[in-house]
Amino acid sequence: MAKILVADPLAEDGLERLRRAGEVTVVSKLAESELIRRIPEFDALVVRSETRVTAPIIEAGSKLRVVGRAGVGVDNIDVSAATRRGILVVNAPRGNIVAAAEHTMALLFALARSVPQADASVKRGEWTRANFVGTEIRGKTLGVIGLGNVGSEVAKRAHGLEMDVIAYDPVVSVERAELFNVALVSLNELLERADFVTVHVPLVDSNRNLVGAPELARMKPSARLINTARGGIVDEMALCAALTSGRIAGAAADVFETEPPGENPLLALPNFIATPHIAASTAEAQVSVAFDVAEEVAAVLAGDLPRFAVNAPALPPEELAFLRPFAGLTERLAALHTQLFGGRVSMIELDFEGELAEHDVNLLIAAAIKGVLQTYTEERINAVNARLIAANRGIKLVERRSRSHSSYASLVTVRMQEHDIAGTVLMGEPRAVRIDSFRVDLVPEGRFLVSRHEDRPGVVGKVGSILGEHDVNIASMQVGRDAPRGNAMMILAVDDRVGSDLLGRLREVPGMSDLRYVELGSESLP
Repeated sequence: MAKILVADPLAEDGLERLRRAGEVTVVSKLAESELIRRIPEFDALVVRSETRVTAPIIEAGSKLRVVGRAGVGVDNIDVSAATRRGILVVNAPRGNIVAAAEHTMALLFALARSVPQADASVKRGEWTRANFVGTEIRGKTLGVIGLGNVGSEVAKRAHGLEMDVIAYDPVVSVERAELFNVALVSLNELLERADFVTVHVPLVDSNRNLVGAPELARMKPSARLINTARGGIVDEMALCAALTSGRIAGAAADVFETEPPGENPLLALPNFIATPHIAASTAEAQVSVAFDVAEEVAAVLAGDLPRFAVNAPALPPEELAFLRPFAGLTERLAALHTQLFGGRVSMIELDFEGELAEHDVNLLIAAAIKGVLQTYTEERINAVNARLIAANRGIKLVERRSRSHSSYASLVTVRMQEHDIAGTVLMGEPRAVRIDSFRVDLVPEGRFLVSRHEDRPGVVGKVGSILGEHDVNIASMQVGRDAPRGNAMMILAVDDRVGSDLLGRLREVPGMSDLRYVELGSESLP
């Protein structure tokens, strides 16, 4: 019988489910050294947020097959160490969705009717009804930033309150949004139209300070902002300035950049409501995440695939050795496509040619989905959960296999929105070899300027001159064209970041039709 160690308090429903899967030991508040001493005898480890599952603990778990996290985040688990050991890490990402959505609605009502302020006033012995004239939410427009699990639940509840709902989410399809009777709009349009704005995106680099001073300036003076997602998505100093000046009417937050927030100036404002990161804290949510993670752990122990794995199962060594460089290539091609062409993704088409077509390409499909979506989600995307994540966002996947039609032994092509990028692996190095009809030879790593322009004298030279004036060094250059004096594509590898002001100037070069700045593998760039 499998042995399961529960190292943090867990609701009884979860414990009961685990007992049906194995022998359960519950011991909380173990020091790392004690956990290292005890873990070798266990097949599974279940934690919440209190216990840190470090690499030494994982290394000591000689029998360990799965680590379960009763909740969403896995920051307290060394997932890389677990993956190296072939240990599955599972979580319970859906158990607290309703709780978070309901808390969002609670803050919306509190903002509309100044509930905390009125409560405090009465408890001070005051009875100043005129100070608390609120606003009805019926007929108002709710702007949802992020139409994922929580955002879509908020949208459903808002419709029940007779609100109009619009949403911004660059990786949700129109068809998916229509299921919730939500109109997809740009972020700027959402900010300008909404009476209430609620944030439900993950804290990834692309979303840090997503709502800053420029965004707050677009909102109505009567608008109110709610953040129950993550601290750091809303620029707190910009929000403080907007609330102080009356630029917006009010705001509420359950999350802060630093928690506890300490002497945060927002806490002194009368038009700001704060709660201590309790959106997911309901009795029902605690039961739900406990049972969900127990189901996941039980599935792994029974030899089945879990629904919510955050790392991928190991492939046979020889298969992994062949596929790993192609997976890296596919992820980079998809990320390059997303940065070059943008737009809403409703379908990802993947063509596998030659020797590659004879292998299990699930790892490559997962890599493509990751390249498209990873900057918009904090979910770890891998071969186990990639298709589910894509399906949840309304993204269709089309896979084609064929014999080689080119001079390459293996070729992968990523196609979205009528644009395609093809690549291969040459001597272990990933290469992009075609962008639409233009042949290229590009190692998809680093910083690039990619232009589409008229093939005429002066365009390339002017771009080089402007970059020189701004001390941006060109590492290499490729230029291709479809016909003399026709359309041309230029790829400039640059050593330095290119800011928005410089991009704006480059786009004004006569003959320039499109110019994009791309960073690939930016986590390692200085």
